[in-house]
Amino acid sequence: MGVPQFILASASSARLRLLRSVGIEPIVCPSAFDESQVQLSDPAALVQALALNKATTVATQLDRHASVDRLVLGCDSVLAVNGEIHGKPAGTEEAIERWQQMRGQVGRLYTGHALLVIPPTPHTPSPTPLVRCQITQVYFATVSDRQIAAYAATGEPLHCAGAFALEGKGGLFVEKIDGCHSNVIGLSLPLLRQMLDDRGYDVTAFWSIDPQR
Repeated sequence: MGVPQFILASASSARLRLLRSVGIEPIVCPSAFDESQVQLSDPAALVQALALNKATTVATQLDRHASVDRLVLGCDSVLAVNGEIHGKPAGTEEAIERWQQMRGQVGRLYTGHALLVIPPTPHTPSPTPLVRCQITQVYFATVSDRQIAAYAATGEPLHCAGAFALEGKGGLFVEKIDGCHSNVIGLSLPLLRQMLDDRGYDVTAFWSIDPQR
């Protein structure tokens, strides 16, 4: 049947960079799903529900006639610190407040992953979506108010779940992580490989494939 098309149901530049770094050149189709529709207090359940809804929203918009399978990946991340769930801060002031609470603490970064397989013809049923969650512990440094304000002023934390980017300036303020490194950036590459394996796809098949074929 050929190598499937890989579709990223996210506008995240960090997730796109992660996929490209391992040889996957996805078609980017950001989801317009309204995240406020999902209200759950358990962070693992929350990110999995959001990831699935994002992937499903994109999948339902695809033309069901294609030459190969299409794989739609949806992701969502939140940070939990002291039992409180944090997504992206609404603005600079909130980012500062978050960091004042997070410094010296240990948080848990949850990323939900949803993988949908869309067969090339509408008459072929789709397999059950795979939905998983990866959790990584993040140890935050005890940074000063001045450093927090300077970091918030860069604008970087406004675009990240938990108000920090491990691969950016925020990496200076993380003492260590326990678990999957790429999970903190946006998606767990080892978990993605496992999910592809579970659906019978070899991740190396995506290397050097033209996404617009």
